[in-house]
Amino acid sequence: MLYGGGLAAAMVALEGLQRQASVPVRAAGGAHGAKPGDVQFDIAAFVPPARTVEGVEVQFGPVHTVFATARLLRTPTLADQRLLRDALGTVEHRYAFSPAGVFIFLAYGLPYFRRLPGGLDGPLVAAHLPRLAQDRSRYVLEEAVPGPTDVAPGNPGVTKQRFDVPVAIEDNDLLFTFRSDQAGNIHDVLGWLGGSGRLAGKPEPSPALAGLLEFTSSRAMFQQRGLPRKVADANGLRYAFMVNPDSPMWMGFADQQVAASAPARRVTFGGAEPATAAAGDYFDNGAIQHLSHVIMDLQQFYDVDDQGRPGDDAEYAERVQYMFRSTPPPATGYSDQYKDGGGPAFLPNTFQGTDDAQRGARGLGTPEGEHRLGHISTLQRSSRDRAGRPLHLRMDGPGFDAMDVPDGSVQPKLQFTVFVPSADFFTTMRRSQASLDLARANNVPASDNGLERFLTATRRQNFLVPPRRHRAFPLIERA
Repeated sequence: MLYGGGLAAAMVALEGLQRQASVPVRAAGGAHGAKPGDVQFDIAAFVPPARTVEGVEVQFGPVHTVFATARLLRTPTLADQRLLRDALGTVEHRYAFSPAGVFIFLAYGLPYFRRLPGGLDGPLVAAHLPRLAQDRSRYVLEEAVPGPTDVAPGNPGVTKQRFDVPVAIEDNDLLFTFRSDQAGNIHDVLGWLGGSGRLAGKPEPSPALAGLLEFTSSRAMFQQRGLPRKVADANGLRYAFMVNPDSPMWMGFADQQVAASAPARRVTFGGAEPATAAAGDYFDNGAIQHLSHVIMDLQQFYDVDDQGRPGDDAEYAERVQYMFRSTPPPATGYSDQYKDGGGPAFLPNTFQGTDDAQRGARGLGTPEGEHRLGHISTLQRSSRDRAGRPLHLRMDGPGFDAMDVPDGSVQPKLQFTVFVPSADFFTTMRRSQASLDLARANNVPASDNGLERFLTATRRQNFLVPPRRHRAFPLIERA
């Protein structure tokens, strides 16, 4: 029953992607015999080291990722905690903790903590959940809010050209994240958790989850050089010829630059200034995981009509400014601005100061003095410290499914997740990304405000990723 419910969408997507993706031959990553650390999402020791592509240092994670959300049917008990802990241990006994096997992370939403004795205001949660260092009346975990350019009642006048879908703030108890180079491995683990009774090709009783939780959604993400173009060609997308055949992302630019993300430990509650956790605290090696589901209007981004003919804004030289900046643009592209993307996919994610976006909005140093905002420059208003070091760890990538699409068609997606030290930090970063304050103050046209008009977020939620030692129903043993 679980297998055919909320997990079905990811199952179907994984099967389709298996036909397009290849299984990479990877050099061994990290120290030999390394064991998983206490930071759940820190897999740096288990993936191959970074390498340089077109002069840019990049690192690619597992090809396939599935995000599966779930709601609890009752409050877990100590027996349930053991059940989940043992189930995770069984998976990791059968599958290596590596891209060739399976990585699993667990995170918990506010509804989970409200279920605990006393709820969010009770002594159990209050004694252990970290708080903001600058405002100890607030927890590091707060619910997601609509972004400034999301379609939402609080954003009158915000509409999207093709996918005008209001954002939903979800209320799931749990988020499971599964990652592997082998789509079949994730498929097998999802099936086993859903009741298949088989794991890694052998009989294995599935954990008794049916009366405890139900999966509410599943989203498949893929990340491999050239895979978006293969998917676009296979599905006859009218802008397929403009998708860079070397890019791991739908918009034709690589998003895996090493310099663009912080080390995992830096974004934990014990490793960042915004949180109050100290070493040894219950959630010290935890972090906040934000999950969004985003429909991408690539026909508008690539500016092609229904016959696939490029329009006035289709040139690479234009698109690269929407993605990065105009102060100055990081590249101008090739003589043919349309074929195969029209320019390089791998460009450095350079930090030019927190005021870089303001210069672009004012038209200082931009081509022809245009007032324009770039996606990367606006993010960097708050996503880096004064030394230019990132304060977040992104783990996003392409998707291709029908979730939340009004007419039920399969569309390119951005499956976005990021690890940050507090929910407040992400809210600020999302506000920076939209930069409506700069746009209004400097008369930046909506058509020149980064990537905002091309993206429709339909779902958002914040979760707390506990340390690995407490990943199975945290705090239950202290209830």
